[in-house]
Amino acid sequence: MDRDPEAHAKDVCLTLLTARPRTRAELYKALLRKEIAPEVAERVLGRLDEVGLIDDKAFAEMWVRSRHTYQGMGRKALSVELRRRGVDNDTAAEAVAAVDEEAEEDRARQLVRKKLPSMRSADQQTKIRRLVGMLARKGYTQGLAYRVVKDELANAGDETDLLDTFE
Repeated sequence: MDRDPEAHAKDVCLTLLTARPRTRAELYKALLRKEIAPEVAERVLGRLDEVGLIDDKAFAEMWVRSRHTYQGMGRKALSVELRRRGVDNDTAAEAVAAVDEEAEEDRARQLVRKKLPSMRSADQQTKIRRLVGMLARKGYTQGLAYRVVKDELANAGDETDLLDTFE
């Protein structure tokens, strides 16, 4: 006996949402992978949206808060991640705006301070390259990364003039 496609689609969505919050786009792709017809997927997602089980805005806010706090992601990387997960540009921009410049800089400083002790034996140029690279991979702008690394090296008693050319 074939199963009702809408009931199957709903079960797939609820199973995925039990594991973690997901965007509408993520659920839609998952339904298509399970060979659910696009029109059935749209109807089911519409109903889940109506009852509040899918909320891209809430997802984006939670994602930004979590990834910034625990992974130390910068605003640029957060924005890219949200768009990759199917969050529209306006919703992504609004969620990322919750991380102001000061909070972003504070988090970058924490990351550098945490990494510095493990780099005691490295020469200054290597420290700079690794620290700036780490911040760049986490989505911090080049200017912010260089400024934070220079300041934190100075605070650690490791003054450098190598970064003066980047200001």
